[in-house]
Amino acid sequence: MNSKSRGVFLVFAVLVLSAVLGGLYGPAAGASADQATDIDNSIRAFTRVLRVVEQNHAEPVNVDDAIYNGAIPGMLRLLDPHSGFLDARQFTVMREDQRGKYYGVGMTVGPREGRTIVLAPFVGSPAYKAGIRPGDVIVRVDGKPTDGLNTSEIADMLKGPKGTVVLVQIAREGYDEVLDFSITRDEIPRHAVDQALLVRPGVGYIRLVGFNENTDRELEAALQRLDASNLEGLILDLRTNPGGLLNEGIAVADMFLEKDQLIVSHRGRSSQERRYYAQGGNRTAKMPLVILVSNQSASASEIVAGAIQDHDRGLIVGEASFGKGLVQTVYNLRENNGLALTTARYYTPSGRLIQRDYKAVSLYEYQLQRGKQMEKPAEVKLTDSGRQVFGGGGIKPDVNIDQPKLNKFQETLLRRDVFLPFELGVGGFTRAYLGSRPHVTKEFAADDAVLSQFRGYLDRRGIEFTETDIAENLHWIKQKIRREVLLSEYGLDEGFKIAIEDDVQIQKAIEVLPEARALYENAKRVVAQRRNGTDDRR
Repeated sequence: MNSKSRGVFLVFAVLVLSAVLGGLYGPAAGASADQATDIDNSIRAFTRVLRVVEQNHAEPVNVDDAIYNGAIPGMLRLLDPHSGFLDARQFTVMREDQRGKYYGVGMTVGPREGRTIVLAPFVGSPAYKAGIRPGDVIVRVDGKPTDGLNTSEIADMLKGPKGTVVLVQIAREGYDEVLDFSITRDEIPRHAVDQALLVRPGVGYIRLVGFNENTDRELEAALQRLDASNLEGLILDLRTNPGGLLNEGIAVADMFLEKDQLIVSHRGRSSQERRYYAQGGNRTAKMPLVILVSNQSASASEIVAGAIQDHDRGLIVGEASFGKGLVQTVYNLRENNGLALTTARYYTPSGRLIQRDYKAVSLYEYQLQRGKQMEKPAEVKLTDSGRQVFGGGGIKPDVNIDQPKLNKFQETLLRRDVFLPFELGVGGFTRAYLGSRPHVTKEFAADDAVLSQFRGYLDRRGIEFTETDIAENLHWIKQKIRREVLLSEYGLDEGFKIAIEDDVQIQKAIEVLPEARALYENAKRVVAQRRNGTDDRR
């Protein structure tokens, strides 16, 4: 189909879609003949505008681009922040996320000072086995220079059918010449569970980073590895988890709730209410539970946290969550494009709507103010034991504790890429320090000799500092160096173990586990009394 033919088809599709959405979100439709006339008139008006633009604009007009990136997204943005058009690449990435796998070399890449660098190879992946390191700069892929290409374009070049070979040329700190890596592509899992370990004897920790088709199976396997039946407590980390598949959020909550407890309900203007109940009956884990959330915990993460909080199954610790209570249905359109359309709102077991207000703010403000609580909660509900919980703006933690803010010197070191946030890999000092030296042991620590090299590195980079800056941030600097060195040499797991030591939210979660146990036991007692008619509350 040529551009003009596609343009005509798209004009028709846009107007029909507009009419459909008008029926969904606007007032009740009139007679069908009137509606057909309105659609015909709209199609003619839109066609005239497009024809004038195409014939008279100062520059040649790409009709596909005008429709795909202009008319359709513009129309959907008027509805809500989460309805949107997905082009072929976006639709493919979404399906990869949902399936929990793709085919490629197995590493995350990101932009850094106009170049694309390796943030971290996945342990056991083809990239990891080939010797790719965090901080490596991707210079060429299959002989094609990466200059001028963005990170998404380079990531697409690294993907390909299983068993095919890709030649990646790397620039690495400490080496004068580029390094050649011949890597055979393989199936790369997008794990929903990326950490599962004991943070203290008897205390398990699991981090969920998404809700894809494998989340419930991965979580159940992680609980079995940790021997959940003998744990004294469990911390489920949903911080920065943006959500994903609704049914997987329901399956995760099912693992911790009693049989027949309500998990979530949803209803829309054109759909009847649907309620989801726990089927398994706390089949996997009965230990005290703490859930960590942040202002980037959204959607399915909030479904899980809301169900646990409303049933007093555990304590929620951290910061207020994002506040996304809208359910999207994804429609597969022609030519591998997709439409994510909000079709319902979901409600926690107590009846809370978690969605933040988006009509009174811009899209930019909506994204910027994630996790912002309303000064006066829009609604107050009660948990199973009678505690107050609030709707209208995400999940408010039972124990609110913010991550410490960085001081000016720490911000400078991060801004100048001396160190990087954990999820972004390894910063400049660590890359320079390791260079071409042999691998270090897991007992590595930043001693005086390392700190001397650190000072020299800052001098070479022209980063101003005083000995007072070093002294006041000594522990933070040593931990950053140790974490990044072990991350580079031994992978994400070893680096994460160091990060946990100074994570105030995880440490607080460990501290309040006894409170979580008391809450859970009290809730069971109150519910039992209510069922037996012996609840004497007034």
